Amino acid sequence: MLVAAMCCISCTEQFNAAYLLSSGAKIAQAATLSDAQIQAYVSQYVAQLDAQNAVLPESNAYVKRVRNLTKGITDVDGIPLTFKVYQTNDVNAFACADGNVRIYTGLLDRMTDDEVLGVVGHEIGHVALKHSKKQFQAALRNSAIRDAVVSTGGTIAVLTASQLGDIGEALLSAKFSRKQESQADDYGYQFLVDHGKNPWAMAMAFEELQSLSSGGSASGTQAASGSSVSDLFSDHPATQDRIDKMAARATKDGYKRPAKR
Repeated sequence: MLVAAMCCISCTEQFNAAYLLSSGAKIAQAATLSDAQIQAYVSQYVAQLDAQNAVLPESNAYVKRVRNLTKGITDVDGIPLTFKVYQTNDVNAFACADGNVRIYTGLLDRMTDDEVLGVVGHEIGHVALKHSKKQFQAALRNSAIRDAVVSTGGTIAVLTASQLGDIGEALLSAKFSRKQESQADDYGYQFLVDHGKNPWAMAMAFEELQSLSSGGSASGTQAASGSSVSDLFSDHPATQDRIDKMAARATKDGYKRPAKR
């Protein structure tokens, strides 16, 4: 599941609502929103997601594990990163362009730390490569919420719960392209290298996803553990192709495949 967002805003900041007049203007507005405006709108959406999910506390073992594996990973292109863990059997994670990163316990249960870090690196790659911003703009062009999303002197509309739901539906429809997914894979590979990890973990994470989704679609298959693979990689390039590509690159770069835990 890939969600777009950008830069944090104050919870006490007041937003003024205004409305665009023509359909053409609304569509054009979606393409001209500033980074800060996109950040503000999707930050509202992420806040709703957090309210709707079981966010684990700092004292939880899963959270302590995430804190340990992400130690020293503080920002992407100057945007501070905030990691939280959702309690759910779904095998999923997403990174928002405002620096919000969410990791599901189902993913943590199925993967090693390095594999989780590879998945996180892939998701952060969408932020660093501006894919998330483009995804939000595409979603907005096809969403009813464009009526409420405006730019008048920098003011930003406060979206209703229904409008935030529209954002979610639109984002699910606004898939990343195969090229963008491949670019994010490459980013995740280098992300592991840059943090002193064996990039074979990328290939091995894909192998785990392939194993989980065998015999059914990635978005609906139930694993023996009760976990399900969400939309994490359901629309990405063919999993076996990705495994082969990451494995070949790691081998060429002189890395040896680690033993599975």
